[in-house]
Amino acid sequence: MKSITINGSQRESVGKKATKALRNAGQVPCVLYGGDTPVHFNAEELAFSSLVYTPNAHTVVIALENGKKFNAILQDIQFHPVTDKILHVDFYQLFEDKEISMEIPLVFVGSSKGVKNGGVLRKNRRSLRVKALPANLPDFIEANISPLKIGDKLYITTLENKAFKFMHPDNTVVCLVRRSRASVDAFEEEEEEAAAEAAADAAAEAGLEVEATQE
Repeated sequence: MKSITINGSQRESVGKKATKALRNAGQVPCVLYGGDTPVHFNAEELAFSSLVYTPNAHTVVIALENGKKFNAILQDIQFHPVTDKILHVDFYQLFEDKEISMEIPLVFVGSSKGVKNGGVLRKNRRSLRVKALPANLPDFIEANISPLKIGDKLYITTLENKAFKFMHPDNTVVCLVRRSRASVDAFEEEEEEAAAEAAADAAAEAGLEVEATQE
């Protein structure tokens, strides 16, 4: 998984007064959890743009002025209710030998026959939560919709991967192709064509049997 580096400064004072002063200076107060003790630090608000305002999933390298570095993932973020400015960010520290759960975006690929016939693709999920070692976390999960016909559903079990496990029930529907008014005629026409082909095949077989009997 791709990683983003956030440069910050460890902070000693964590009171309300110090926190307000940081925000007034364009800094965001942050806390890193998951280690022996929480690590309090601050970073420029602009440093979070490529981490927060993107649909992609990333791990984070927190690089502090004192030379310490931590691998982490974004755990929680608070925004101002009016200005949408970032008020606070929580991170969770990663360790190579410990599994972590994380939301991973879905990427839909392929061309569904059902959609071509007028059906509508409904995406029930935009991301899925997986659990894996940090090294096995994928950048995205690919969902191939090519086999889907009108009325078909794509279940999460189709996307199983040995590198990670899903934190969802096996009956979770990732997406489906719904019928629409435009697709009904196409579906009926497809059924009629299939029935006509079956009838033609049956007639041909019957003709062969008659010829064989006459001989």
